[in-house]
Amino acid sequence: MSFDEHLKGGKETDRPHRRGLLPIATTAASLIALFVVWHLVSSIWPSRALPPPMVVWETTLSELKSGDLGYHLMMTLWRVGAAYVVAMVIGTAVGVALGRYRRLDAFFDPWLILFLNIPALVIIILAYIWFGLSETAAIGAVAVNKIPNVVVTMREGARALDDRYMDMARVYHLSARDRLRHVLIPQLQPYLAAASRSGIALIWKIVLVVELLGRSNGVGFQIYLYFQIFDVAGILAYTLAFVLLMLIIELLLVQPVEQHATRWRRRLA
Repeated sequence: MSFDEHLKGGKETDRPHRRGLLPIATTAASLIALFVVWHLVSSIWPSRALPPPMVVWETTLSELKSGDLGYHLMMTLWRVGAAYVVAMVIGTAVGVALGRYRRLDAFFDPWLILFLNIPALVIIILAYIWFGLSETAAIGAVAVNKIPNVVVTMREGARALDDRYMDMARVYHLSARDRLRHVLIPQLQPYLAAASRSGIALIWKIVLVVELLGRSNGVGFQIYLYFQIFDVAGILAYTLAFVLLMLIIELLLVQPVEQHATRWRRRLA
């Protein structure tokens, strides 16, 4: 191989690496620009309502050292995880059933529209009134708010299923477990991913409202306490800490699981 060919091959090899670094660099530059603007605005307009980034950082470190930040983050994360599992399991089962059976879908469609349009705040308040200020009521209220969205997404996925694969499964006498694993779930995977992504983003926001109204711990409860004393630095510290936690979960858990689940599609491509 000549020097020119070697140089050309080296450049082509470096391109994918550069393409992989470009989104990271862009994201980092965007976040830095955001904090610079935040710092400039807080310096030009000094106010207790908009503390500088360093003040928020110092508050975050103080809460972290005391152990309060870690405890309340874990409590909120537990509620998010529990409500997410309940909403995904029930919503997926109901959505697939409605997508596969038209009469069932026609009967329950008004119910679905009703629950989609009931405000989350109303469901939370009713849950606390009916079942008390308990952990079960809190998690149930969050799950009920999310289930209709999962049902809608999974219903569309069930309608898009290719029946030829089910016919093939019957011809080869596949068990119900094998049909679920090799026929149903691979076709529903894009819809499961969409419901999962939107579910996490919606659930944690509703969990904060649940904690604010009826829990004695969690990020929402702490935000409410800091609101009472008008401590914006504390509000931003807990908010940004939990957003960072959710981003870490997205990058280290959600995206790798999704890539693993769709590996067969990349092989076919």
